[in-house]
Amino acid sequence: MAENVIWESYCEEDTLRIGRELGELVGKGEIFLLEGDLGVGKTVFAKGFAEGLGITEPVTSPTFTMIQEYEEGRIPLYHFDVYRIADVEEMFELGYEGYFFGQGVCLVEWASRIQQILPPGCRRIEIEKDLERGFDYRRITISGVDEE
Repeated sequence: MAENVIWESYCEEDTLRIGRELGELVGKGEIFLLEGDLGVGKTVFAKGFAEGLGITEPVTSPTFTMIQEYEEGRIPLYHFDVYRIADVEEMFELGYEGYFFGQGVCLVEWASRIQQILPPGCRRIEIEKDLERGFDYRRITISGVDEE
């Protein structure tokens, strides 16, 4: 497992910048699992991530569509939100393999719901609040995922 990288965000602009910086570094075929409670800033992070890929169109949460595709950047971004998934079989209906093993980068919110189909080598991004550090404070941890 790769070493953890921890960023601290004190406002929405910090979270956006951190997402942008990571987006500038990613390559084709990478899968990032974006975890965090509701309202923690996952969509803000995703907007920054998309900016880092050179995507200028508006980025929205795919909560009801399960996937948003952004093709205009230096590499495509496939943004999944599987919070509302009832059964992992729905991922097969979406054709997830074409995204996970394609030429873009995937950002998957609530990935723990589809753990059994995640390929080895994904990276985890966890966004956590710490109210003792302030209402807008977020700790953003990026780590590797054990290859099973």
